[in-house]
Amino acid sequence: MGWYEQELGWPVTPGPPPGLVTGVRFDALEVPATAGFAMLSRFSKPDELGPVALDGHRIRLLVAAGSAEELPGLLEWLEWGGIPLDLTALGAGQRMRAPAHPEWARREAAYDRSAPVWLRPPRPGFDVESTVPALCVTGEADGDGTPIGLPALVAALATACHRITLRTGRQDQPWAFSYASRMVAGTRPRSLTS
Repeated sequence: MGWYEQELGWPVTPGPPPGLVTGVRFDALEVPATAGFAMLSRFSKPDELGPVALDGHRIRLLVAAGSAEELPGLLEWLEWGGIPLDLTALGAGQRMRAPAHPEWARREAAYDRSAPVWLRPPRPGFDVESTVPALCVTGEADGDGTPIGLPALVAALATACHRITLRTGRQDQPWAFSYASRMVAGTRPRSLTS
């Protein structure tokens, strides 16, 4: 794990399995893998997002430190408040399992299939914190590799999580009887006059 401490300057917790301390250099947004892969397909350029890890059936996207505290307010501002989403954040005082060094990931995965792996690894020699989405960056990524802003990332993740919930039928609230929801459900809306 010296790679994290020496080359990236990230604090690591000891012990099996070693963990990356969140809330110091970065936070992590966590979503189901299905929603994470759907969102990653929208942002296909490597410079648009910071590092992304897969841990079991969960994807963790590294974001700017302090973003975990901002997530509830940001979801409310984006009008996702009150809607159950499988979107969580790891922030100050928490940790995430440390994926193996990108060059050793295949060996690690062959040994332990449940070991986390990097989908988009951090790049030594680059200021990783400048590549992670933050509230201060707005809009889509441009051709110069400017990362997307945290609001755009959270909106994309919330949409992907909500679509997965609707597809699987696991939801705590009944469908609204709007025209749009009836079309999504595959039922034909009835006329109010019939």
